[in-house]
Parts: sequence; structure tokens; C-alpha cells
Amino acid sequence: MTSVPATLSEASIFVIDDDASIRRALARLLAGQGWHVETFQSAAEFLERAPFDGNGCVVLDVYMPGMAGPEAHRKMVERGITMPVVFLTAHGDLPTAVGSMKRGAVDFLAKPVDEELLVATLREALARHAVSLEERRLRSGIEMRVAKLTRRQREVLSLVIAGRLNKQIADAMGISIKTVKVHRARVMERLEVASIAGLVHACETIGLRAGPAAR
Repeated sequence: MTSVPATLSEASIFVIDDDASIRRALARLLAGQGWHVETFQSAAEFLERAPFDGNGCVVLDVYMPGMAGPEAHRKMVERGITMPVVFLTAHGDLPTAVGSMKRGAVDFLAKPVDEELLVATLREALARHAVSLEERRLRSGIEMRVAKLTRRQREVLSLVIAGRLNKQIADAMGISIKTVKVHRARVMERLEVASIAGLVHACETIGLRAGPAAR
């Protein structure tokens, strides 16, 4: 299991609300938790911001002039913005809440928001996002290492994770068992694993699977 960072103090919270007094109050509250806070008076202003790839969460008002919260959330999803979203609303709207949750929103909190509940919700969202970012980093690293394998090494890798023995691999590829061992050792070195189980796990992490093992 991927571990959660010991501290989330470097996380960023993006507050989007057309009410200036709410933006100020939330900024004070969240900055007091040690988080970096940025505020926006509209969803369009937030979407124009430079991409952010760190640990963060969006606090998004549902009803705003121009682009409403749910529409902004849809655009975030379309653009591949993976930060969790916590909606705030002064009006109970079950269909909107259900639709937003289906698109991955973390929670739907009523205004005036309970400060302790909001902070607790954000902590949980940030912790989950931190884990997601770490998993994505691990996948990216494995994909880059696999991409650097030679064609022969990729063939050996595919047969190894299919459960083939060295002799079976040698027969299938028309090479010597010694050569198979050399290729396999280099594959494991490049993928930075110490065992076949580790090799299989790394491949499963990026969705790289082989067919059934030879009998």
C-alpha cells in the first residue's frame, strides 16, 4: 500500500466563490491550517490559471454568475484536472449533488459551512490526492523504464510474466538459455526489481499483461 505523506502542509486549496466575504473567510480559515490558499471570484478565472500538478483541492461554489460550479467541474474533468472537488451551496439540490458525486466530487457541503467539517473533509481529500499522485508517479516511472527496453528485452519480459521458464523462452525465441538469462537480468535491472514477483507487480501496475503461461 502506498503511504500517505507525513505532512500535507505543502498542499494548496483553490477557493472559487463569487462572494468576496466568503472568499476572505475561507482563505483565513484554510491558511490557518498551514495550507497555501488561492481564491477566485469565478470558475472561468480559475480555469485560466496555469496548470497545477501538486497536491491540492478545489472548494467550489455551486451557484455563481456565468459558469456554475457543476459546469466548471465538468470542464475540469474534460481537461484532466484531477484535484478533488468539495462543493459548497446555500441551496439543497439533490440532483446536482448526485451528478457531481458521480463525476468524482468529494463532498457537497451546505452554507454556512461548518468549519471543522470543511477542514476534516479537505484533509481527507488531500490525503487521498497525495496517494493518487504518488501512484501516478510510480506508474510513470515504470512506463519510462519499460519504454527503454530493447525489442528483445520486451519479448523476454512478455514471456517471463507469462510464466515461461528459461528453456521455454529460449525455444520460443530461438536463442540460448544463457542469452535468455542475460536478457532477463537486464530487464530486472532496468525495471529496478529484485524478483519475478516484483517484475510481475510492476507490469500489472501499468496494465502490461501477458497471455497464459505455456504448459
